[in-house]
Amino acid sequence: MTKLSVNINKIATLRNSRGGDVPNVVEFAKDVQRFGAEGVTIHPRPDERHIRYQDAYDLKPEVYTEYNIEGNPIAKFVDMVLEIKPTQVTLVPDAEDAITSNAGWDTVRHKDFLIDVIKEFKNNGIRTSIFVDPDLHQIEGAKETGTDRIELYTEAYAHQYKLGNKEGIKPYMACAGLANALQLGINAGHDLSLDNIKYFKENITGLLEVSIGHALIAESLYLGAENVIKMYLEKLK
Repeated sequence: MTKLSVNINKIATLRNSRGGDVPNVVEFAKDVQRFGAEGVTIHPRPDERHIRYQDAYDLKPEVYTEYNIEGNPIAKFVDMVLEIKPTQVTLVPDAEDAITSNAGWDTVRHKDFLIDVIKEFKNNGIRTSIFVDPDLHQIEGAKETGTDRIELYTEAYAHQYKLGNKEGIKPYMACAGLANALQLGINAGHDLSLDNIKYFKENITGLLEVSIGHALIAESLYLGAENVIKMYLEKLK
């Protein structure tokens, strides 16, 4: 079964909007694991507008499933990841002022940089993943960096699915086929939801993990977090 990792950034956003420590991100992470999620994802940004760097440290002893830290590998981020040693680090080429992730790496242009960063993480026993667009050229480039996995950027799929165009899955199917042939592990994330996750899972061979945050938290407002997580797990079987 494909693993579900819950991105808890939005819980931190809610906390930060009021000050104080409600809701508590560590307690929420403990809850989602208790509800059945197989991983916890965070994505700290330099301005710490949602998850703070201290949260990353506070979560370390409480995440007993897979701990995935996403981010742009600037020096501060790299140092933090090497100290915490999560299960996985996912490299995302975010601009500092990006509201959310909006593009994958150009794995060809940034090949040498990625090779160096990935080597450092892997030497410290941390599994690596690269956030990539559904482009065969970029999958080939990812293989050259030495990464363990790729994370397919699924916004385009989610947009097409919402429009009723299920053909939007085809570039992802092609990329998954190539990744499998190249022995790259496959993760996916961005705008995946209860509505579109099942179809994605059914068509992507070798899908190891999905990271879902915004939709899952929004759905939980209506249906409850425990119920929503169980619904995702059912659709990912």
